[in-house]
Amino acid sequence: MRRSRLVVFASSLLLAAVTALTGATAAHASRVAPNGGYVALGDSYSSGVGAGSYVSSSGSCKRSGKAFPYLWNAAHSPSSFAFTACSGARTGDVLAGQLGPLNASTGLVSVTVGGNDAGFADVMTTCVTSSDSTCVARIDTARAYVDSTLPGKLDSVYSAIRNKAPNARVVVLGYPRFYKLGTACLGLSETKRAAINKAADHLDAAIARRAAAHGFVFGDVRTSFAGHEICSGGSWLHSVNWLNIGESYHPTASGQSGGYLPALGSAA
Repeated sequence: MRRSRLVVFASSLLLAAVTALTGATAAHASRVAPNGGYVALGDSYSSGVGAGSYVSSSGSCKRSGKAFPYLWNAAHSPSSFAFTACSGARTGDVLAGQLGPLNASTGLVSVTVGGNDAGFADVMTTCVTSSDSTCVARIDTARAYVDSTLPGKLDSVYSAIRNKAPNARVVVLGYPRFYKLGTACLGLSETKRAAINKAADHLDAAIARRAAAHGFVFGDVRTSFAGHEICSGGSWLHSVNWLNIGESYHPTASGQSGGYLPALGSAA
């Protein structure tokens, strides 16, 4: 009788362990390759501006074959793949022109948006061409917009995504810090670089809060880009490119594969 109870007990432990391992494996598999299709939305950080190898049919949206959505699709072969991210997109552009592929069968959605709404291009132009004080003042204006207006715009996008793709896991990816601080570097002053990094943190925090409020996952790329900022000696971001100004301050192909792709992978 005692031996029988021991056998039953041991069998129960083994069954529990197998169940736990199977469950963990299944959970991991669902995170790595969600059932259903994958739809990639957003701005130039999703479309792959700066990575080169642009798909000719994408026109001014500049979708790159080296952008993280293409890399994810190639690695995981979802049941369908739609890539509607577009260079220069703001929240209104995502709402107006990118949500068409979303449906109840969509299993994974990724999105980067908010930087253009906050005036990213103008901030960087001001900081490159003006004094420290003018740069900081322009950043302060952007921060005020992020606090007062951007949350509502993000809510509109996130609500629309959830309404059109009720079963999808939605990963909202943020933006990297641009500069490595405390090192000799040609170009912007340490004051400007520090202010720009703080602005990136402020924007990411706002995006993360709204994503969480909608039950979405925030993919923080600052960790994967750490050590690869501009002035690091191994940057995954373009600095000012006077020959192709549109690529300035965007991820390189390495930034897409080594920065954004792992962030999506850990969150999806």
